[in-house]
Amino acid sequence: MSNVRTAAAMTMLALLTLPAAACGPAAREEAVPSATTTASAQPTVSPTASGKAPVPAALRFTARTLDGETFRGESLAGRSIVFWFWAPWCPKCLSEAPAVKAASARHADVAFVGVAGLDTEAAMKQFVQRTKTGDLLHLSDAEGAVWTKLGVTEQSTFVFMKPDGSLHKASGPLGPDQLAEHLRTLLGR
Repeated sequence: MSNVRTAAAMTMLALLTLPAAACGPAAREEAVPSATTTASAQPTVSPTASGKAPVPAALRFTARTLDGETFRGESLAGRSIVFWFWAPWCPKCLSEAPAVKAASARHADVAFVGVAGLDTEAAMKQFVQRTKTGDLLHLSDAEGAVWTKLGVTEQSTFVFMKPDGSLHKASGPLGPDQLAEHLRTLLGR
């Protein structure tokens, strides 16, 4: 058990030592690095079979859910998405869980995906149980692959992705009003 925790900590150390690490100060927004978009600010997409939405580069990943199922990011193509990056021991993440849960219930047209990291899977499952957010899809990202794919370097961070693949990030904590404002922007309302 301690080997798993040590490995997870070592893997995420690089992310945590970047300038805006851990449970940092106030919320802020930033554009996602250009690695996920082209110079014309259009997302990089891959062609798909007829009748399916194109798959943005940011959704080309495979992960495991906290329930142990395989999850493919491409399954979200063509939808509005809120990725919520959290860690089980993060007080900001704990404080914003009720707002995330409520927003998810109000916006059935938006896919909410929790991306857990920086701890063991057992701790991640305890967080979900404690916050009563089990109705959301949660990914176990102890090795930081999804965090890296979406350019996330701290928790709590939200990545808001439009159906066309364009996206922006906001560092938390985000309260209900702030989250609602980001959702209005995401949905063009």
